[in-house]
Amino acid sequence: MLAFPAGFRIYLAIEPVDMRKQFNGLWALASERLKEDPRQGAVFVFGNKDRDRVKLLYWDGSGVWVMAKRLERGRFSWPIGSDRTKMALTPEALTMLLAGIDLKEGCQKAWYER
Repeated sequence: MLAFPAGFRIYLAIEPVDMRKQFNGLWALASERLKEDPRQGAVFVFGNKDRDRVKLLYWDGSGVWVMAKRLERGRFSWPIGSDRTKMALTPEALTMLLAGIDLKEGCQKAWYER
């Protein structure tokens, strides 16, 4: 399982993307659709229309990583936030998403908010 340190910036693309996209295509989506600079060290999470595949894009300072996961059965529970383009996730939320835990539209319970 992937683990990112607390405070690590993670952006989830709400709209599905074509999973044939690789380094340059995902980079362009992060820059143009999500309006973020991939060179600032954030992880970008993209999913397909069926929500059974996910790709992560990450710039580590010397090059670009693309990581992919394909579910053999089932689907990822994709949250929906107030911004219809992207959603910021905590490292814990990304771990839960990749583990198949339903994030209930990406909202924390009122008692947990900081």
